[in-house]
Formats: sequence, structure tokens, C-alpha cells
Amino acid sequence: MEPLSWDDGPASGDARRSSLLAGSAGQHSADLAGGTTMVPGTPREEDCIPRKRPRNGRRNGSNGRAPNGARPSRRARHVTTPAQERAYLVGLDYGQRAAMEPRESLRELGRLARTAGATVVGQTLQRRRRPEPATYIGAGKVEEIQGLRAETDYSVVIFDEQLSPGQQLRLESAFDVKVLDRSALILDIFASRASTREAALQVELAQHEYLLPRLRGQWEHLERLEGAIGSRGPGETQLETDRRLIGGRISRLKRQIDGVRRQRGLHRTRRRREGIPVVALVGYTNAGKSTVLQSLAGAETLTADALFATLDPLTRRVGTDDAEAFLLTDTVGFIQKLPTQLISAFRATLEELDSADLLLHVVDATSEAADAQSETVLDTLTSLGLAGTPMLTVLNKADELTLPDGSPPTSEEDLARIAFDNPAREAAEAHEELPNLGTVLVSALTGWGIGELRARLGYELFEQGLASPSRARATAP
Repeated sequence: MEPLSWDDGPASGDARRSSLLAGSAGQHSADLAGGTTMVPGTPREEDCIPRKRPRNGRRNGSNGRAPNGARPSRRARHVTTPAQERAYLVGLDYGQRAAMEPRESLRELGRLARTAGATVVGQTLQRRRRPEPATYIGAGKVEEIQGLRAETDYSVVIFDEQLSPGQQLRLESAFDVKVLDRSALILDIFASRASTREAALQVELAQHEYLLPRLRGQWEHLERLEGAIGSRGPGETQLETDRRLIGGRISRLKRQIDGVRRQRGLHRTRRRREGIPVVALVGYTNAGKSTVLQSLAGAETLTADALFATLDPLTRRVGTDDAEAFLLTDTVGFIQKLPTQLISAFRATLEELDSADLLLHVVDATSEAADAQSETVLDTLTSLGLAGTPMLTVLNKADELTLPDGSPPTSEEDLARIAFDNPAREAAEAHEELPNLGTVLVSALTGWGIGELRARLGYELFEQGLASPSRARATAP
């Protein structure tokens, strides 16, 4: 077992549970499409119907008083808080090509787990030639983690890669606790962050698409009774019913999201007719995009030291002079191994990037994995069809940077050296599909460098012609 390499303190931000973290993937096909699906082990439907109370509020002819004649005391409503999950993390290094080193990726998984409200109690990083088809990790490592149950008291095991439904079922059987993968964890965090109807629709669609192939595990125990009277038929029938319910819900969600996409398309068309150029903020999650928007536009936005604090696009006008004003749009942050279901579901949100005249790539310059995070963002933008869109790189959090010897910068030359040596700059310049216009060093928190950034944006948009009418017409939806 690898030693712990991070603080296991309480999670930051909202730690609300979604269905994925609150239970295993095979337990959540109930209450879909407005109906109720009975699952194994749940109470009978008639037992869940509340009994009617007489109109006068009395029960059994009483006057609402206790047997001794006293009125019952008023008590504050008791709210039950779910116990905090104790997470054990598992990673596998099998020489796969990835932007981020496996050990750094496992540290990031720990931050994701804490964001979801869990306490990290241990971690394992196994090295082997290839994943084990049945259980992803080797049988010996499975036994090792089983033996750590008494020591760590883990209640959930989280893997740093997406597991197949079969792998997840076998691992849950071996560990006798919930088993989640990185995709399920990210979906859980998105669910806790979704504060608008649009975001909730997109997250729910992604969750259902993730859960659909994992439904079979809910009824696996009935399959083990194959041949027993009364077991085979109902089990299979219920499984198909659940699949139809989720399939129908997915279809309805897609129709609703298509309506959102059309509405956003109309808004983009109207903005283009007004002739105002658009700058889109992109970056790795928690790089400080919302703080940059707040500093540039002077707008009050949600800024938090938390992963995925922003899910909904937010657009603000920058500049009071109509001749040199532009719109600045903040979008959802990226992360490595982002679930494909989320990319597809959030297409309505990510389409805001299609109409941008300029991409403002915000990088956490203090991160040890800045180059890997930058590569993840650049690769994601390319996969979204944004190759060729001009991009300006912003190295954020300059107030926390130091020189190689650990001393703080004391001159403009020191800052220029820090910016030049930052690996994120090299990653941006090496990415040929997205033309990099240069690098600007700022501290969005203190405001240092924001004036220079605003001037640079004005120069690129209005003097270099990125916001020319011909370009605006060419990129209009």
C-alpha cells in the first residue's frame, strides 16, 4: 500500500449526495419517468402510503394532548445527515499514454473524492503490464485490499479509470462495499453542483446513460436462483421494465436539452447581429476562470476553491465603449478522463465555445501538473472541433509563484522568467491545432496583471482584426 500523500480533511464546497455516491450503480432504477419501480428489498407499495389524519387533527378521539393532559412540546425538525463515506482509492499504472502521471492522477482522484464529501483513508497504485479483464487489478491486489478493510474501515472503493459493468460487479462482490470509478465520481460531483434546470437536465442525462448498462447487477441475485419456481420470470421482466423506463427518460431528456440548444442558438444569433465579439474562458477545473471573469468584467460570480464550481455558461459584457466592448463567457471546466457521457450531455453548454472569436485559456500556474492539465484542455478543445480558433494563454495565481530557489519574484524580469519557464506555455505553443497568440501572467485574486490582460484582449480583437465583421459572419451559427 502506498503511503497517504494528502490531507484527509473535510471536503470543500457542497457535499450533497447524488444517487451514484449514495449507493452502488445497480440500486438506482427506481422512481424514473414519474413512476415507481419496486426493487428487491424495498417495502411493499401499500406499506408506503401515509395514513389519513382526521380533519380536526385528532387521532383516536384524543384532543391532541398527551395522556397526562399536557400539550406536546414543539421540537425542531430532526434532519438526518448521511454518514461520511470513507474512500479507498485504487490506481493502475500499465504504461498507458496519458497526459498526467498515474501518481498525480491518483492525487487528483483524492481531491475529487473529498469534493464529493468523502474522507480518503488509503490508496493503492499497482503496476502491471495490462489491466485484469475480470477485476481490472490483479487477484493478489484484490486480496490485499480486502485485508485492509478492518484497518481502514473503508465504505467505498474508488478506481481511477472507468470500470466495465462486469468488473464493477465482481469487485463489489469481493469487497462487500460500493465500488465506483472516476466517471461515477465526477458525475456525482456534477449532480451536487447543478443549480439550474439546464445543468440538472444535462447531468441527469449523463447519469442515466452511465447507469443503463449497469442495471443487470440489480437483479443478479435472482439469476443465481435460476430454475427456482417464481424467480426467473419476474427477475427478467423487472430488468426489462427498468431498461424501458430509463430508455424513455433518456429520450425525454434529450428532447428537453435539444430545446435548450435551440434557445441558446437563438441567443448567439442575436449577439452576433449586434456585432459584439465574444471571448470564451476555458481551462482545467479550479484554474480560476470565474475569478478572471469577475476581475475583467467587475461582475459578481461564484468563485470558490472547489472542483467544478461552474457548470452553467455565464456571459458578461466587458468595456463601456461600444467600439471596443466584448462579451466574456465562462464555461464548465475540463478534467482528464472526463466521462464521454458528460461531454455529450453538456454539448448544449459547450456549443457556447463555437461562436467565440478568441479563447482565453486560464491555467493554474502554481500546479505541479500544469503541463498535463493544459494538454488535457487543448486535446478536449480539439476534439470539440475548435481547431483553428485563436487562443491566448493566461497563467493565473501569479501571487503564489516563486523563483526556482523558492524566493518570491522582485522584478518584472523575474516574472517574465517565471512565465517563460512555465510548462503550460510550452504545451500551448507545441499544440499546432490551436494557434497560441502568447502568454499573459496575472493574479485574478489580487488584480495584478488584469489591466495588461484587458489591453491585450482589446489589441487582438480590434487592432488585429479577430472581431472583424467578416469573421463574425463566418462563425455565426
